[in-house]
Amino acid sequence: MQKTSGAFVAASWAALLIGMVGYLAGLWRSDMLLNEKGYYFTLIMFGLFAVVSLQKSVRDKLEGVAVTDIYYGICWVATVLSILLLAIGLWNATMLPSEKGFYAFSFLLALFGAIAVQKNTRDNAPTNNN
Repeated sequence: MQKTSGAFVAASWAALLIGMVGYLAGLWRSDMLLNEKGYYFTLIMFGLFAVVSLQKSVRDKLEGVAVTDIYYGICWVATVLSILLLAIGLWNATMLPSEKGFYAFSFLLALFGAIAVQKNTRDNAPTNNN
């Protein structure tokens, strides 16, 4: 199997870091109450865990590694739920539309970056055949 290019690995890490740092910096500098900041912080952590777990489950299934249907389903539910909860929170938030867009896109960029980093880590991991 061919290793992932260094450029794609760097782009993946950049997407993850830019998304996370942007999202967290936005939270840090916002005028939200502490409980609101906690809600949005929990969502990014939940979302990142969910997509990494989902990517691993999908990849395991493709490679013939046993994955229970319940765990596979929970991964999908958690991923969709994290995005849905962010959308609901932003819909009801009292912030400018530009701020809502910032949080939505930095959240999605971080999730994409986490999926790509997980994929690259898996692709570039040493195997027993090497």
